[in-house]
Amino acid sequence: MLEDDFLKYQAKTTPHPLGISISKGKGVYLTDTKGKKYIDFVAGVSACSLGHCHPKVVKAIRKQSKQYLHVMVYGEFAQAPAVELCKELVALLPDNQESVYLTNSGTEAIEGALKLAKRATRRSELIGAFQSYHGSTHGALSLLGAENQKMRYRPLLPDTHFINFNEEKDLSRITSKTAAVLLETIQGGAGFILPKNDYLQKVKSRCEEVGALLIFDEIQPGFGRTGKFFGFEHFNVKPDIVVMGKGMGGGLPVGAFSASHQLMEVLENKPKLGHITTFGGNPVIAAASLATLREIRDTKLMSQIPAKEALIREELKHPCVKEIRGMGLMLAPIFENPEIANKIVLKCIEKGLLLFWLLWEKRAVRITPPLTISNKEIKKGCALLRSVMDEVSGC
Repeated sequence: MLEDDFLKYQAKTTPHPLGISISKGKGVYLTDTKGKKYIDFVAGVSACSLGHCHPKVVKAIRKQSKQYLHVMVYGEFAQAPAVELCKELVALLPDNQESVYLTNSGTEAIEGALKLAKRATRRSELIGAFQSYHGSTHGALSLLGAENQKMRYRPLLPDTHFINFNEEKDLSRITSKTAAVLLETIQGGAGFILPKNDYLQKVKSRCEEVGALLIFDEIQPGFGRTGKFFGFEHFNVKPDIVVMGKGMGGGLPVGAFSASHQLMEVLENKPKLGHITTFGGNPVIAAASLATLREIRDTKLMSQIPAKEALIREELKHPCVKEIRGMGLMLAPIFENPEIANKIVLKCIEKGLLLFWLLWEKRAVRITPPLTISNKEIKKGCALLRSVMDEVSGC
Protein backbone atom coordinates (compact mmCIF):
# COMPACT_ATOMS: atom_id res chain seq x y z
CA MET A 1 0.00 0.00 0.00
CA LEU A 2 1.05 3.59 -0.61
CA GLU A 3 1.04 4.42 3.10
CA ASP A 4 3.35 1.48 3.88
CA ASP A 5 5.81 2.40 1.13
CA PHE A 6 5.70 6.03 2.27
CA LEU A 7 6.80 5.02 5.76
CA LYS A 8 9.38 2.54 4.48
CA TYR A 9 11.12 4.47 1.71
CA GLN A 10 10.52 8.20 2.24
CA ALA A 11 12.45 10.02 4.95
CA LYS A 12 10.17 11.44 7.63
CA THR A 13 10.25 14.70 9.57
CA THR A 14 8.40 13.39 12.65
CA PRO A 15 7.94 9.94 14.22
CA HIS A 16 4.21 10.01 13.41
CA PRO A 17 3.34 11.72 10.10
CA LEU A 18 -0.32 11.95 9.16
CA GLY A 19 0.29 9.59 6.24
CA ILE A 20 -2.88 10.48 4.32
CA SER A 21 -2.42 9.00 0.83
CA ILE A 22 -3.53 11.57 -1.72
CA SER A 23 -5.02 10.63 -5.08
CA LYS A 24 -6.52 13.93 -6.24
CA GLY A 25 -6.69 17.64 -5.46
CA LYS A 26 -9.21 20.06 -6.92
CA GLY A 27 -10.05 23.52 -5.65
CA VAL A 28 -10.43 23.44 -1.89
CA TYR A 29 -10.77 19.63 -1.75
CA LEU A 30 -8.32 16.73 -1.46
CA THR A 31 -9.29 13.09 -2.02
CA ASP A 32 -7.35 10.15 -0.62
CA THR A 33 -6.76 6.76 -2.25
CA LYS A 34 -9.76 5.29 -0.40
CA GLY A 35 -12.05 7.92 -1.88
CA LYS A 36 -12.42 9.99 1.27
CA LYS A 37 -12.80 13.71 0.56
CA TYR A 38 -11.34 16.47 2.73
CA ILE A 39 -12.03 20.19 2.89
CA ASP A 40 -8.55 21.71 2.92
CA PHE A 41 -8.19 24.49 5.50
CA VAL A 42 -4.38 24.29 5.31
CA ALA A 43 -3.57 24.80 1.60
CA GLY A 44 -0.19 23.12 1.77
CA VAL A 45 0.73 25.34 4.75
CA SER A 46 -0.26 28.52 2.87
CA ALA A 47 1.41 27.39 -0.38
CA CYS A 48 -1.63 26.54 -2.53
CA SER A 49 -2.98 30.08 -2.66
CA LEU A 50 -5.34 29.33 -5.58
CA GLY A 51 -6.31 25.91 -4.31
CA HIS A 52 -5.39 22.63 -5.91
CA CYS A 53 -4.87 22.36 -9.67
CA HIS A 54 -6.20 25.81 -10.49
CA PRO A 55 -7.01 25.70 -14.23
CA LYS A 56 -4.98 28.81 -15.09
CA VAL A 57 -1.92 27.47 -13.28
CA VAL A 58 -2.26 24.06 -14.91
CA LYS A 59 -2.68 25.71 -18.32
CA ALA A 60 0.48 27.78 -17.81
CA ILE A 61 2.45 24.68 -16.78
CA ARG A 62 1.28 22.71 -19.81
CA LYS A 63 1.97 25.54 -22.24
CA GLN A 64 5.50 26.16 -20.96
CA SER A 65 6.35 22.45 -20.71
CA LYS A 66 5.77 22.16 -24.46
CA GLN A 67 8.21 25.00 -25.22
CA TYR A 68 11.26 24.33 -23.06
CA LEU A 69 12.18 23.16 -19.58
CA HIS A 70 15.49 23.90 -17.88
CA VAL A 71 18.05 25.39 -20.30
CA MET A 72 20.78 27.07 -18.25
CA VAL A 73 21.81 27.95 -14.71
CA TYR A 74 20.15 31.02 -13.23
CA GLY A 75 21.07 34.43 -14.55
CA GLU A 76 22.67 33.52 -17.91
CA PHE A 77 19.82 33.19 -20.42
CA ALA A 78 16.79 35.47 -20.81
CA GLN A 79 13.72 33.29 -20.35
CA ALA A 80 10.34 34.94 -20.81
CA PRO A 81 8.45 33.38 -17.85
CA ALA A 82 11.14 34.39 -15.34
CA VAL A 83 11.64 37.86 -16.84
CA GLU A 84 7.91 38.60 -16.88
CA LEU A 85 7.50 37.30 -13.34
CA CYS A 86 10.25 39.58 -12.04
CA LYS A 87 8.91 42.55 -14.00
CA GLU A 88 5.37 42.13 -12.68
CA LEU A 89 6.57 41.52 -9.13
CA VAL A 90 8.56 44.77 -9.18
CA ALA A 91 5.41 46.62 -10.25
CA LEU A 92 3.66 45.34 -7.11
CA LEU A 93 6.51 46.12 -4.72
CA PRO A 94 7.51 49.49 -3.19
CA ASP A 95 9.63 51.77 -5.36
CA ASN A 96 12.83 50.80 -3.52
CA GLN A 97 12.41 47.22 -4.78
CA GLU A 98 13.78 47.19 -8.33
CA SER A 99 15.29 43.76 -8.85
CA VAL A 100 14.17 40.21 -8.06
CA TYR A 101 16.31 37.12 -7.56
CA LEU A 102 14.32 33.89 -8.11
CA THR A 103 15.11 30.82 -6.02
CA ASN A 104 13.78 27.32 -5.45
CA SER A 105 12.23 27.95 -2.04
CA GLY A 106 11.62 30.49 0.67
CA THR A 107 14.48 29.26 2.81
CA GLU A 108 16.90 29.59 -0.12
CA ALA A 109 15.66 33.14 -0.59
CA ILE A 110 16.39 33.81 3.09
CA GLU A 111 19.94 32.58 2.53
CA GLY A 112 20.38 34.95 -0.40
CA ALA A 113 18.93 37.88 1.53
CA LEU A 114 21.29 37.32 4.48
CA LYS A 115 24.31 37.09 2.18
CA LEU A 116 23.21 40.24 0.36
CA ALA A 117 22.87 42.18 3.61
CA LYS A 118 26.27 41.12 4.91
CA ARG A 119 27.95 41.89 1.62
CA ALA A 120 26.24 45.26 1.13
CA THR A 121 26.90 46.56 4.65
CA ARG A 122 30.28 44.86 5.19
CA ARG A 123 29.00 43.88 8.62
CA SER A 124 28.52 40.44 10.14
CA GLU A 125 25.91 40.86 12.87
CA LEU A 126 22.43 39.57 12.10
CA ILE A 127 19.39 40.09 14.32
CA GLY A 128 16.25 37.98 14.32
CA ALA A 129 13.24 37.67 16.60
CA PHE A 130 12.50 35.13 19.28
CA GLN A 131 9.81 32.63 18.22
CA SER A 132 10.57 33.25 14.54
CA TYR A 133 10.80 30.72 11.73
CA HIS A 134 12.53 31.34 8.41
CA GLY A 135 13.41 27.85 7.18
CA SER A 136 15.71 24.96 8.01
CA THR A 137 18.96 25.54 6.13
CA HIS A 138 21.95 26.57 8.23
CA GLY A 139 21.65 30.32 7.66
CA ALA A 140 17.89 30.39 8.12
CA LEU A 141 18.23 28.11 11.15
CA SER A 142 20.73 30.53 12.67
CA LEU A 143 18.01 33.22 12.70
CA LEU A 144 15.30 30.85 13.90
CA GLY A 145 14.09 32.01 17.29
CA ALA A 146 13.59 28.71 19.11
CA GLU A 147 16.74 27.24 20.63
CA ASN A 148 15.31 23.75 21.13
CA GLN A 149 14.83 23.43 17.38
CA LYS A 150 18.43 24.24 16.49
CA MET A 151 20.61 23.34 19.47
CA ARG A 152 21.62 19.96 18.03
CA TYR A 153 22.85 21.54 14.79
CA ARG A 154 25.29 23.98 16.30
CA PRO A 155 27.70 25.55 15.50
CA LEU A 156 25.58 27.78 13.26
CA LEU A 157 26.30 31.29 11.96
CA PRO A 158 28.23 33.35 14.50
CA ASP A 159 27.23 36.88 15.48
CA THR A 160 23.48 36.26 15.46
CA HIS A 161 21.31 37.90 18.11
CA PHE A 162 17.62 38.11 18.95
CA ILE A 163 15.02 40.64 19.98
CA ASN A 164 11.45 40.18 21.18
CA PHE A 165 8.84 40.89 18.51
CA ASN A 166 6.76 43.97 19.41
CA GLU A 167 9.17 44.97 22.23
CA GLU A 168 10.32 48.53 21.53
CA LYS A 169 12.87 48.47 24.35
CA ASP A 170 14.82 45.79 22.45
CA LEU A 171 15.44 48.08 19.48
CA SER A 172 18.55 49.48 21.17
CA ARG A 173 20.18 46.11 20.43
CA ILE A 174 20.23 47.14 16.75
CA THR A 175 23.53 49.01 16.42
CA SER A 176 26.14 50.19 13.94
CA LYS A 177 27.50 46.62 14.00
CA THR A 178 24.24 45.22 12.65
CA ALA A 179 24.12 44.17 9.01
CA ALA A 180 20.40 43.38 8.97
CA VAL A 181 17.31 42.73 11.02
CA LEU A 182 15.22 39.83 9.73
CA LEU A 183 11.56 39.79 10.77
CA GLU A 184 8.44 37.97 9.68
CA THR A 185 5.88 40.65 8.88
CA ILE A 186 3.41 38.49 10.80
CA GLN A 187 5.01 35.92 13.07
CA GLY A 188 3.81 32.52 11.85
CA GLY A 189 5.06 29.75 14.13
CA ALA A 190 4.57 31.95 17.18
CA GLY A 191 0.81 32.00 16.63
CA PHE A 192 0.15 34.50 13.82
CA ILE A 193 1.28 37.47 15.88
CA LEU A 194 0.59 40.88 14.32
CA PRO A 195 2.89 43.88 14.80
CA LYS A 196 1.35 46.52 17.02
CA ASN A 197 1.90 50.17 17.94
CA ASP A 198 3.72 50.91 14.67
CA TYR A 199 6.37 48.39 15.66
CA LEU A 200 7.65 47.71 12.14
CA GLN A 201 7.96 51.44 11.43
CA LYS A 202 10.00 51.84 14.60
CA VAL A 203 12.28 48.97 13.61
CA LYS A 204 12.79 50.59 10.20
CA SER A 205 13.63 53.95 11.80
CA ARG A 206 16.18 52.32 14.08
CA CYS A 207 17.75 50.47 11.14
CA GLU A 208 18.06 53.72 9.17
CA GLU A 209 19.58 55.42 12.20
CA VAL A 210 22.43 52.88 12.48
CA GLY A 211 22.81 51.93 8.80
CA ALA A 212 21.38 48.42 9.10
CA LEU A 213 19.10 46.82 6.50
CA LEU A 214 15.57 45.62 7.24
CA ILE A 215 14.55 42.29 5.72
CA PHE A 216 10.90 41.24 5.77
CA ASP A 217 10.06 37.57 5.54
CA GLU A 218 6.85 37.58 3.49
CA ILE A 219 7.02 33.87 2.71
CA GLN A 220 3.68 33.19 4.37
CA PRO A 221 1.73 36.50 4.33
CA GLY A 222 2.75 37.39 0.77
CA PHE A 223 0.76 36.83 -2.40
CA GLY A 224 -2.57 38.07 -1.13
CA ARG A 225 -3.11 35.99 2.00
CA THR A 226 -3.82 39.00 4.24
CA GLY A 227 -5.99 40.89 1.75
CA LYS A 228 -3.10 42.90 0.33
CA PHE A 229 -0.50 41.52 -2.02
CA PHE A 230 2.20 41.76 0.66
CA GLY A 231 1.53 41.75 4.38
CA PHE A 232 3.76 44.75 5.10
CA GLU A 233 1.43 46.94 3.02
CA HIS A 234 -0.91 47.00 6.04
CA PHE A 235 1.77 48.63 8.20
CA ASN A 236 3.05 51.55 6.10
CA VAL A 237 6.72 50.57 6.01
CA LYS A 238 9.19 49.83 3.21
CA PRO A 239 11.74 47.09 3.89
CA ASP A 240 15.14 47.10 2.23
CA ILE A 241 14.85 43.46 1.19
CA VAL A 242 11.70 41.38 0.72
CA VAL A 243 11.72 37.58 0.89
CA MET A 244 8.83 35.62 -0.58
CA GLY A 245 7.86 32.02 -1.33
CA LYS A 246 5.09 29.52 -0.48
CA GLY A 247 1.93 30.94 -2.11
CA MET A 248 3.72 32.50 -5.07
CA GLY A 249 4.06 29.18 -6.93
CA GLY A 250 0.46 28.06 -7.18
CA GLY A 251 1.55 24.76 -5.62
CA LEU A 252 5.02 24.49 -7.18
CA PRO A 253 8.31 25.12 -5.32
CA VAL A 254 9.57 28.68 -5.64
CA GLY A 255 11.01 31.57 -3.67
CA ALA A 256 12.48 35.00 -4.33
CA PHE A 257 14.13 37.97 -2.69
CA SER A 258 13.99 41.53 -3.95
CA ALA A 259 15.95 44.73 -3.34
CA SER A 260 17.16 47.87 -5.08
CA HIS A 261 19.50 47.65 -8.06
CA GLN A 262 22.23 49.19 -5.93
CA LEU A 263 21.95 46.46 -3.31
CA MET A 264 21.45 43.55 -5.68
CA GLU A 265 24.44 44.48 -7.82
CA VAL A 266 26.86 43.55 -5.04
CA LEU A 267 26.20 39.88 -5.83
CA GLU A 268 27.50 40.32 -9.37
CA ASN A 269 31.18 40.97 -8.76
CA LYS A 270 34.10 40.58 -6.35
CA PRO A 271 33.44 37.70 -6.45
CA LYS A 272 31.28 36.97 -9.44
CA LEU A 273 28.53 34.46 -8.77
CA GLY A 274 27.98 35.89 -5.29
CA HIS A 275 24.77 33.88 -5.10
CA ILE A 276 23.95 31.18 -7.60
CA THR A 277 21.35 28.51 -8.17
CA THR A 278 20.89 25.94 -10.92
CA PHE A 279 17.11 25.71 -10.98
CA GLY A 280 16.03 29.10 -9.60
CA GLY A 281 13.83 30.79 -12.19
CA ASN A 282 12.92 27.45 -13.76
CA PRO A 283 10.64 28.35 -16.70
CA VAL A 284 7.81 25.96 -15.81
CA ILE A 285 7.73 27.10 -12.20
CA ALA A 286 8.05 30.75 -13.22
CA ALA A 287 5.10 30.29 -15.60
CA ALA A 288 3.01 28.82 -12.79
CA SER A 289 4.03 31.65 -10.48
CA LEU A 290 3.22 34.28 -13.09
CA ALA A 291 -0.25 32.77 -13.61
CA THR A 292 -0.75 32.79 -9.84
CA LEU A 293 0.36 36.43 -9.52
CA ARG A 294 -1.98 37.55 -12.29
CA GLU A 295 -4.97 35.68 -10.91
CA ILE A 296 -4.50 37.19 -7.45
CA ARG A 297 -3.76 40.68 -8.81
CA ASP A 298 -6.40 40.87 -11.53
CA THR A 299 -9.44 39.33 -9.83
CA LYS A 300 -11.51 40.18 -6.77
CA LEU A 301 -9.79 37.58 -4.61
CA MET A 302 -7.93 40.01 -2.36
CA SER A 303 -10.89 42.36 -1.97
CA GLN A 304 -13.00 39.42 -0.77
CA ILE A 305 -10.59 38.32 1.93
CA PRO A 306 -11.69 40.72 4.72
CA ALA A 307 -15.26 39.43 4.39
CA LYS A 308 -14.03 35.82 4.41
CA GLU A 309 -12.00 36.53 7.54
CA ALA A 310 -15.05 38.07 9.21
CA LEU A 311 -17.14 35.03 8.25
CA ILE A 312 -14.61 32.60 9.76
CA ARG A 313 -14.46 34.63 12.96
CA GLU A 314 -18.26 34.68 13.17
CA GLU A 315 -18.59 30.96 12.42
CA LEU A 316 -16.02 30.03 15.07
CA LYS A 317 -17.62 31.82 17.98
CA HIS A 318 -17.52 28.98 20.48
CA PRO A 319 -16.67 28.66 24.20
CA CYS A 320 -13.71 26.48 23.27
CA VAL A 321 -12.04 29.26 21.25
CA LYS A 322 -10.24 31.69 23.54
CA GLU A 323 -9.25 34.07 20.75
CA ILE A 324 -8.49 34.07 17.02
CA ARG A 325 -5.13 35.56 16.06
CA GLY A 326 -3.90 36.70 12.69
CA MET A 327 -5.57 38.44 9.77
CA GLY A 328 -7.05 37.70 6.39
CA LEU A 329 -6.88 33.97 5.62
CA MET A 330 -3.98 33.50 8.01
CA LEU A 331 -5.86 32.74 11.21
CA ALA A 332 -5.14 30.77 14.38
CA PRO A 333 -7.86 29.88 16.89
CA ILE A 334 -6.28 29.57 20.33
CA PHE A 335 -7.50 26.89 22.74
CA GLU A 336 -7.08 26.35 26.48
CA ASN A 337 -4.13 23.99 26.15
CA PRO A 338 -2.10 22.03 23.59
CA GLU A 339 -3.95 18.78 24.34
CA ILE A 340 -7.28 20.26 23.25
CA ALA A 341 -5.75 21.77 20.11
CA ASN A 342 -4.16 18.45 19.20
CA LYS A 343 -7.41 16.51 19.67
CA ILE A 344 -9.29 19.02 17.55
CA VAL A 345 -6.85 18.76 14.64
CA LEU A 346 -6.90 14.96 14.64
CA LYS A 347 -10.67 14.61 15.08
CA CYS A 348 -11.34 17.14 12.33
CA ILE A 349 -9.14 15.15 9.95
CA GLU A 350 -11.18 12.04 10.83
CA LYS A 351 -14.34 13.94 9.88
CA GLY A 352 -12.89 15.24 6.59
CA LEU A 353 -11.56 18.69 7.51
CA LEU A 354 -7.82 19.25 7.12
CA LEU A 355 -6.35 21.42 9.86
CA PHE A 356 -2.76 21.60 11.08
CA TRP A 357 -0.60 22.82 13.92
CA LEU A 358 1.70 25.82 14.33
CA LEU A 359 5.37 25.36 15.18
CA TRP A 360 5.80 27.06 18.54
CA GLU A 361 2.32 28.01 19.77
CA LYS A 362 0.94 24.58 20.62
CA ARG A 363 -2.46 25.91 21.73
CA ALA A 364 -3.13 27.11 18.19
CA VAL A 365 -4.75 25.50 15.17
CA ARG A 366 -3.81 26.67 11.69
CA ILE A 367 -6.54 27.97 9.37
CA THR A 368 -4.97 28.99 6.06
CA PRO A 369 -7.34 27.84 3.31
CA PRO A 370 -6.91 28.66 -0.37
CA LEU A 371 -7.75 32.26 -1.17
CA THR A 372 -10.34 30.87 -3.61
CA ILE A 373 -12.43 29.25 -0.88
CA SER A 374 -16.12 30.14 -1.13
CA ASN A 375 -18.38 31.32 1.68
CA LYS A 376 -20.28 28.04 1.40
CA GLU A 377 -17.05 26.06 1.83
CA ILE A 378 -16.04 28.23 4.80
CA LYS A 379 -19.38 27.56 6.49
CA LYS A 380 -19.16 23.83 5.79
CA GLY A 381 -15.63 23.58 7.21
CA CYS A 382 -16.41 25.72 10.24
CA ALA A 383 -19.54 23.65 10.97
CA LEU A 384 -17.38 20.53 11.05
CA LEU A 385 -14.92 22.28 13.35
CA ARG A 386 -17.71 23.40 15.69
CA SER A 387 -19.08 19.87 15.84
CA VAL A 388 -15.66 18.58 16.87
CA MET A 389 -15.30 21.29 19.51
CA ASP A 390 -18.66 20.21 20.93
CA GLU A 391 -17.30 16.67 21.29
CA VAL A 392 -13.88 17.43 22.78
CA SER A 393 -13.75 17.29 26.55
CA GLY A 394 -12.42 20.44 28.17
CA CYS A 395 -13.99 22.79 25.64
